[in-house]
Amino acid sequence: MRRPSIDTALSRRIVSAAALAPPVLLAVYLGPPFSDLLLLLLAAGMAWEWSRVCGRSRPFGLSEAALTLLAPAVLLAAMCSGLAAVFVLLLLAPLLLLATQRLSPYGDAELSWLLLGLFYVVVPLLVLHGLRGADAQGRDLVLWLLLVIWAADSGAYAFGKTIGGPRLAPRWSPKKTWAGLVGGVACAGVIGSLAASALTVASPWAMLFLGALLAAVGQGGDLLESAFKRRFEVKDASGLIPGHGGLLDRVDALLAAAVALALLMWLGVVSL
Repeated sequence: MRRPSIDTALSRRIVSAAALAPPVLLAVYLGPPFSDLLLLLLAAGMAWEWSRVCGRSRPFGLSEAALTLLAPAVLLAAMCSGLAAVFVLLLLAPLLLLATQRLSPYGDAELSWLLLGLFYVVVPLLVLHGLRGADAQGRDLVLWLLLVIWAADSGAYAFGKTIGGPRLAPRWSPKKTWAGLVGGVACAGVIGSLAASALTVASPWAMLFLGALLAAVGQGGDLLESAFKRRFEVKDASGLIPGHGGLLDRVDALLAAAVALALLMWLGVVSL
């Protein structure tokens, strides 16, 4: 089977981004319940992809179905009832996953990886829910974060393809380069500053440096997801998004950056 040319692959990326970006931005702009519905859909899709990667060698089984249903359920409970609900359900979820693993006729599900996937999906999306909130400040903050991460992804792709050079982490992701990392960080800093001028977040200079920092963190999140796929010898989490792979492939940097931003705000390092 012939692999698509670079021009074809790039065209697919552009078309997919043009189709998906407007509804995502609109949901974030409108806020709850639209932004919450978006997060729940992401939770279901990401959990399905995670379980699909873990069980790549067999048909979709009970353990995979359990994770796909549990992730949005835990997230919804946390949205409606607060953090207490998520802690209770995260204690019950391992028991449910263990039960489905024992009942599964396939019997080779890796429970530890399924459990890790539950946390990987739920925690960052819950953080994004908290960052968005229901006010204008949260709206502008998440919009700014999306623009920064998208700029970092685009910059890394463009600089990496154009310049090439030494590989960033060939063991985990052989296509990523140091040139791509530098280009992504630079683009994120510029867009972070420009977006801060249009949105009510903070001073453009402060957001330039914060955008660059979160872009670097996002690259780390990208490598983490690549290492997970490499563990199971899978190239893409799925084929849901032409040119990009799956949801996990698309939001890995955003998940890491969101958690880092929330942590910096909680520690008082960043005040927005």
